[in-house]
Amino acid sequence: MKERTALEYYVLDVFSNKSYKGNPLSVVFTNGNLDLETYHNISKEFGYSETSFVYYSSAQKALNVRSFTPTGIEIDGAGHNLLGAVCGALLKRLPIFQEQDNNNRFVIMKHSPIPLSVSFDPVTQYPVVQMHQKQAVIGTEIPTYKLAVALGLKIEDLDSSDFVPTIVKTEVAHTMVPIKNSKILNDCVPDHKLLIEISKEYKFEGFYCFTISDQNEGNIAETRFFNPIIGIYEDPATGTAAGPLVGFLTQKKYTKLNQEYKILQGVKLNHPSIIEVMNRENDILVGGSSIITMKGELYL
Repeated sequence: MKERTALEYYVLDVFSNKSYKGNPLSVVFTNGNLDLETYHNISKEFGYSETSFVYYSSAQKALNVRSFTPTGIEIDGAGHNLLGAVCGALLKRLPIFQEQDNNNRFVIMKHSPIPLSVSFDPVTQYPVVQMHQKQAVIGTEIPTYKLAVALGLKIEDLDSSDFVPTIVKTEVAHTMVPIKNSKILNDCVPDHKLLIEISKEYKFEGFYCFTISDQNEGNIAETRFFNPIIGIYEDPATGTAAGPLVGFLTQKKYTKLNQEYKILQGVKLNHPSIIEVMNRENDILVGGSSIITMKGELYL
């Protein structure tokens, strides 16, 4: 009987330091690129919103990361798929930065270098990774009534006095959707078919619904994220949307440059996640920690 190739994998809970919270991500360690069908099959088998595949390239002196949804779509951008992949490699003690300058650390994501910073929590010693996203680009406003219908809400449930639903992009374009309060946010039941129609019409991906939090709660906003156009009906933590949100809030004078804020996501899914964000002059930092919840082998 022919021996089958085994690949090691971790399942990490990202944007959390507690197992079974945060956003679960499978990270598969390979010796190089796999064929597309294999990426698709493994991602579908795990069934998480994304699965990341990583290997270290001596030629590029960097960790290579590719991420796929269960429906076979390859993901760009510095979100939980990248943060979890880097944390997984560091927790596995792979020397992914040994050939890089300490002030110029990066990973390769689908052929593009993404800069990041790494520190270690003084108590847990878990890695804390900050991904450097591009500056936020503010795009088209979306009519409030269209989003209200698609989210199963009334027009007055959207906080249109301070914000208008707006497409914002750092790595990936998402629409920032203001919601009046936490109860309305967590009670809304989206019509995914209508959301997909709006995504196609205005050429963006997901819907980042947010409500400004009470300042005593420790986070600037609570959020939910829907991205049915790529098969993610709801995500517990979304780095590619958190960066645009802090850029949007800074433009609206709700947040300040060079100050760290926390975003709470995933409450409705019972996977509360804390995403750390900071808008700087030339980039946006999006970061947090991850914890290994499972490990094992899969077979090709």
